[in-house]
Amino acid sequence: MNVIVYAIPVFVVLMAAEFAIGVATGRNVYRLNDAIGSLTAGILSQISGVFMLALSVGIYVLVYKHFSLVAMRADDWRVWVGALIAYDFLYYWNHRIDHEVGLFWAAHVVHHQSDHFNLSTALRQSSTGSLLGWIFYLPMAVAGVPPVVFVGVGLIDLLYQFWIHTELVGRLGWFDRLFASPSNHRVHHGVNDRYLDKNYGGIFILWDRLFGTFEVEEEKPVFGVRGGLGSFDAIGANLAYYATMADLCRRATDPRDKLKVWFAPPGWLPANLRPAAPPPPFDPRASAPYDPPAGPAASGLAFAALIAMVCATAAFLAGGPSLPLANALAVFFALAATLSAIGALLDGRLSVLEAAFVFAAALTSAAFSLGWPTVEMVAKPLALALLIASFAPRRGEPWVKRLVLAALVASLAGDVLLLWPALFLPGLVAFLIAQVLYGLAFSRGVGFLPSRAALAAVAAFAIVVLATLWPDIEAGLRAPVAAYVAMLGLMVAQGAGRATALADRASALVAVGAAVFMASDLTLALTTFAGAPAFVAQATLPTYYLAQALIAFFVLPRSGVDG
Repeated sequence: MNVIVYAIPVFVVLMAAEFAIGVATGRNVYRLNDAIGSLTAGILSQISGVFMLALSVGIYVLVYKHFSLVAMRADDWRVWVGALIAYDFLYYWNHRIDHEVGLFWAAHVVHHQSDHFNLSTALRQSSTGSLLGWIFYLPMAVAGVPPVVFVGVGLIDLLYQFWIHTELVGRLGWFDRLFASPSNHRVHHGVNDRYLDKNYGGIFILWDRLFGTFEVEEEKPVFGVRGGLGSFDAIGANLAYYATMADLCRRATDPRDKLKVWFAPPGWLPANLRPAAPPPPFDPRASAPYDPPAGPAASGLAFAALIAMVCATAAFLAGGPSLPLANALAVFFALAATLSAIGALLDGRLSVLEAAFVFAAALTSAAFSLGWPTVEMVAKPLALALLIASFAPRRGEPWVKRLVLAALVASLAGDVLLLWPALFLPGLVAFLIAQVLYGLAFSRGVGFLPSRAALAAVAAFAIVVLATLWPDIEAGLRAPVAAYVAMLGLMVAQGAGRATALADRASALVAVGAAVFMASDLTLALTTFAGAPAFVAQATLPTYYLAQALIAFFVLPRSGVDG
């Protein structure tokens, strides 16, 4: 059993206590949207850790088995004490490099992005840190520290750091001089000039005193990251600085700078992008916290979804490792989509109904992967009904709106019919109608099939797919399946041609949605007719909902959403 499953109720109780004490003493350190942003990032870190653990611990075990110099005993308390000290020493250097090298900072920065400093910030952990973080702890494997001890002391080091993320505990005298403490760690999270890159210790602050990175808390720290994140999306938070480095790499003109950007300190710029004059001194108090307005419905739905995600995360941590890999990945992506939608809802990038659609779609996908047919039968039509309800009030070209709305209704009918295998043919007809309607909507303003190249490419692909599946299709279904493939191909070609003609981001996303629709139907055809392996079916619902979302969200202008 994952120890974090047992720790979740403790985390919740302690955060509630911190909030209550803060309110009672007039020192509330929580803001709902910020706390939800931190907790969704923490949840993403935990559910991705189900897969990342195989990398970090797997490499450690491999090195331990083949290169350890001695064999230490896991039942010796001295081994545990020594391993904990060694781990914390290596953690200091891991943490320090996280702040000094761009590629490592990209993984770690998510932990610093909150504008507040409280116990929810402690849970705001990286989802990509394990990709390279394991490197620092290999000396313990070579020294002969058993893997169970390595995992145990790593967990102790991590859990210790939970309580030091608070503003409600002041200076602690002699304790501050020896150990990482709330005061010491507030310094670490401060963006004040004097606090940058200080106080890295996990349990012991002695490492910072030894290596010249210690700073005592004097002026009030200002928390967050310079420049801010500007989003509560957990996935975006994890990818933000990777995207920044990729953009700098693309824009750099010197090949050496293109390489250096990944290993230079955070904030470094290629020579051709540096301003002529030095930037003005940084004023940490000049930046306002990111706090976009959200209505009661948006805030309430986000909070309810967070509670559901905490429960789902505990269940996934407990049962996820026993699922087949494809099923576990499908459930992971469903949970990740829910987390991203919570952030988009708080950012104002999704309406309440759009976010509810994502939640229902994610539930449907997870229910299929977990073998919950009753849940799937309820959630599947609910998802499309919510998408229809979210699309109906949208503004835009009237005929495009009518045609897409009708296509969504036809898709809903297809969803309901396909819940019963005996109604496969009527379901296929419903989706054929949806493809015709989508194709007509995509033709508005650009004409029919404006790109011959797109038509040729899609037609060639459709012919190859149909020819491959043809021998496995029942004789009575060949004609309707061929008609459906033809119409689906025309819809995809029309979407691609529209994107070519309009040449904007929204039409490109709609075209991607159309192509993903074809990919989703391909997985369904492979499992229905060709007896494809079971894991192929795990992709059908996620790709289907992604396709519908891209089309419905972006086929009309998004001038704002009602949260």
